[in-house]
Amino acid sequence: MIRNVPINKGNYDMDTKERLDLFESKRAAGWEEEYKRYRNHWEEYPKQQYVADYPILVDIELSSACNLKCPMCYTITDEFKKNVSIQLMDMELFKKVVDEIAGKVTAVRLSLRGEPTLHPEFIKCIRYCKDMGIQEVSFLTNSSKLNKEYFIQVAKAGADWITISIDGIGKQYENIRRPLKFEETLKKIKDICEIKKKNNWNKPVIKVQGIWPAIRDNPSEYYNIFAPYADLVAFNPLIDYLDQDEDIVYEEDFICPQMYQRLVIGSDGQALLCSNDEEGRYILGDAAADSIYDIWHGERLNKARELHRNGQFNEMEVCRKCYLPRATEDSERACVNDREIIIKNYINRDQTIGR
Repeated sequence: MIRNVPINKGNYDMDTKERLDLFESKRAAGWEEEYKRYRNHWEEYPKQQYVADYPILVDIELSSACNLKCPMCYTITDEFKKNVSIQLMDMELFKKVVDEIAGKVTAVRLSLRGEPTLHPEFIKCIRYCKDMGIQEVSFLTNSSKLNKEYFIQVAKAGADWITISIDGIGKQYENIRRPLKFEETLKKIKDICEIKKKNNWNKPVIKVQGIWPAIRDNPSEYYNIFAPYADLVAFNPLIDYLDQDEDIVYEEDFICPQMYQRLVIGSDGQALLCSNDEEGRYILGDAAADSIYDIWHGERLNKARELHRNGQFNEMEVCRKCYLPRATEDSERACVNDREIIIKNYINRDQTIGR
């Protein structure tokens, strides 16, 4: 049976093939052959349902706290506040995780639910990963702290890839990303570009992304504002972060790729089923007490893999509510300058911010 194993579902670039190829080339700079293997494993392990000794990537959540209150974000819900400890990761726990995976795991992502730059040792965490031999260190940020001086520290520490969330432009951005101001954020993107050019730095590569409903009315304007300064511009259809959808249509023969790609460690040390288990509905273990190896090969994760293999993923609450198994439809087209892009919206998913 051919199974449906979607790779990188839900994130779509708005860019030209030439710029996408250049983005990949910059990511691979300095470790080209290993990078090819890394990307091959990212796609092939899930398709083959192959469990390697260690995950390909480990998400390490340095902060579950955020300094924004965006209307579409799960962190503002009572359920999240009730179930998730709002905290910063202890440095000894961070080092324990990195010490074990160094030389075994290719990539580390230093963010998940909160804003990672709120961690006072954020720069040290980047440097520690790189000093221990982690090939690619990335993070997602709202850019609130990413001024010139801070970016230089981040770059010199060895960050390879930064994704900056920018939902819309002008007042629309400010209404969503309160209390940030659009012109201040745009200036940060321009300053980063200038610093990279001045120092002849390819890395960190900069990806700007926003939710589709904040871009829908002016995709070309959004793209043209950021493309000259960022390495890649992308968007995400709005998913059910607020847990409101009921009439959900699922893909046939779905198997989640994440259980073969990555392991997620929350700021409290709890190992989550995946990067979409925002409320910790299915805990795999505790990184403070358990090894990453044992969690990755443990009973809880193997049970989840088995349920997916048997077509029973919807027996798990976190999977029933996830966007990855949701069916999509090519229901919308848009133009970015003279290029047509297809928006793969989730069936029965309202693309209204705050719903």
